[in-house]
Amino acid sequence: MFKNHTKKSVICQKGMSKMLFVTAFLLSLSMFSQPVQAASTKAEKEWTFLLFLNGHNNLDSFGDYNINQMEQVGSSDQVNMVVQWASLAHGKTQRILVKKDADTNKVTSPAVQTLPAVDMGNYKNLIEFVRWGVQNYPAKHYMIAVWNHGNGWHLMNAGGMHIQDISYDDNSGNHITTEQLALAMDESAKIIGHKVDVYGSDACLMAMAEVAAQMKNSVSYFVGSEEVEPGYGWPYNTWMKRWVAKPTATPAEVATYLTEEYVKAYNGGIYGNQDITFSAYDMSKIDGLMNSVGALNKALTALPDMNAPKTAANATMSFTLEDYKDLTDFTGKLESSKAAINTAVLSSVRQSVKDFVIANGATGAYAGAAGVSIWLPTSSYDLSTYGDRYSKLEFNKATGWYNFLTQMSK
Repeated sequence: MFKNHTKKSVICQKGMSKMLFVTAFLLSLSMFSQPVQAASTKAEKEWTFLLFLNGHNNLDSFGDYNINQMEQVGSSDQVNMVVQWASLAHGKTQRILVKKDADTNKVTSPAVQTLPAVDMGNYKNLIEFVRWGVQNYPAKHYMIAVWNHGNGWHLMNAGGMHIQDISYDDNSGNHITTEQLALAMDESAKIIGHKVDVYGSDACLMAMAEVAAQMKNSVSYFVGSEEVEPGYGWPYNTWMKRWVAKPTATPAEVATYLTEEYVKAYNGGIYGNQDITFSAYDMSKIDGLMNSVGALNKALTALPDMNAPKTAANATMSFTLEDYKDLTDFTGKLESSKAAINTAVLSSVRQSVKDFVIANGATGAYAGAAGVSIWLPTSSYDLSTYGDRYSKLEFNKATGWYNFLTQMSK
């Protein structure tokens, strides 16, 4: 484990919970149905959901589980559910149109196209899937989701697991960086002809200001978790039941439905009780968020010493990685500290988070999380390890946040 990343021995429940949910593994033994011909209709529907499901790792069995959940609802006359499913157990990659069935132990949806094992850690293959999906399943609105391990915007290597950014592929050793994910969304928006209506990460630790900021020009709404996701991930059955019941749902409503159903699922719902977070962002408000953080950066760097901000940062709610902190909680800790920061600056940050986050939920130990995490390392080690890359991220270009981090680490 990297120095100072010592908060939890469990790195990512979505990665480790294979041991916890042994019964789900049995689902991976299900047989595929025979492939069918590519979709012949070009009729435009209200929505197409494109799920890039990377099972090339120890999450493989949960892919079967989540697709079976989707099959409890199935594509409708107005909502397409389309999955690029890469599986270690099955040794191939299939593109499937999810159809409703009554069998919860076997994936029966038709394989529209079968491919050799695709490198799911190559962002160009995400773009190609989107291109194919838009061509074959045209719609007024599109949601794109990436399903896999996630680690925010930087690397975690512990317990034999090597996770960086998102969509780590055990076969190739590749992963999709935050910068590459943004390139994929930029290209997807061009393919679609407008911004991606909703982008989501069914992966750990991706609800970060830094990750969202990379997509500011290509995505309208963003969903994800500040904290790790348990192995079962999103509750596809309950969420899609709501979605299909209202196919004319706006992008904001689809993102809100998922946030609400995710929190319900882990708060005494279908997945029991676990400490989780989930949030949805209105990306049209991200400039306001970055402007307020930029003002906070200027106020912090103007302080004569960094003792109070560093104390506040250390006390701020963090997630599985100690350098990922809840932005709103940080402003509260600053206000309680002896740092001479104008309260209007802190209030502006809190208000900008409220404007940006259209739906948010958190349970247990994270009940106070407001929905947006930010990189807030207090060690010179973390800064020296990741600082050069961070300085080039769009969030830092807009806010100058690296200036404060550098000053605080001295």
